[in-house]
Amino acid sequence: MFIFVTFKRSGQLYELSLSHSLTSHLSPLTLSPSHPLTLSPSHLSPSLMLPSSFYTRPDVVQIARELLGKVLVTELDGRRTSGIITETEAYRAPEDRASHAYNNRRTARTEVMFAEGGHAYVYLCYGIHHLFNVVTATQDTAHAVLIRALEPLEGVEWMLERRKMKNPNHPALTTGPGALAQALGLTTRWTGQNMLLPDSPVWIEDRGIEVAPSSIVAGKRIGVDYAGECAEWPWRFWLQGSKYHK
Repeated sequence: MFIFVTFKRSGQLYELSLSHSLTSHLSPLTLSPSHPLTLSPSHLSPSLMLPSSFYTRPDVVQIARELLGKVLVTELDGRRTSGIITETEAYRAPEDRASHAYNNRRTARTEVMFAEGGHAYVYLCYGIHHLFNVVTATQDTAHAVLIRALEPLEGVEWMLERRKMKNPNHPALTTGPGALAQALGLTTRWTGQNMLLPDSPVWIEDRGIEVAPSSIVAGKRIGVDYAGECAEWPWRFWLQGSKYHK
């Protein structure tokens, strides 16, 4: 179940979406007779889109943790879909054998990983699943975060249609990187997309959802057994208590 709150500040209209299952991670909302909803300043940023400075930092592992609780949004063919990110994985070339850009390998597919942080990297897995990643760090440094799961917010009806599902509450709707990409309409068509552009059809927002460090669980990444000792690195992160993770 979701709560959608519309409010105005400085003449500008905002909408805040809150998920009941994540209320333990939210900062307090205070009710009063004169102001039915009072929000802390972190909820009221005029621009919710994550800035370039969020992505271009050097620590991709930290960025992967901080993407938990952020909101991934797509607007394709007039259909807006979004969800709270609940599971991520970090990949860090050149030393990470699990990275597509291991040893700074540059190919037609991986070239986007060397772009400046804030670009989308979408690749096809097993010729079937489109997997959505966020490129991080500065140009020519191939770091990326795989978005593995999210909790649906907006456009659930479009997600169900794309996934050919009927139950809007089933975790399979957006759990697993292939599932969430399909639900949000993300395909390899959007690889290389600069998510910082004002007309980008895909972007990530900070809606003021505060995630306590104690609620983040770390573990080994999935499906990288071939990567030797790198396969043991605890670079997969998910929200404790969320049903939206593998």
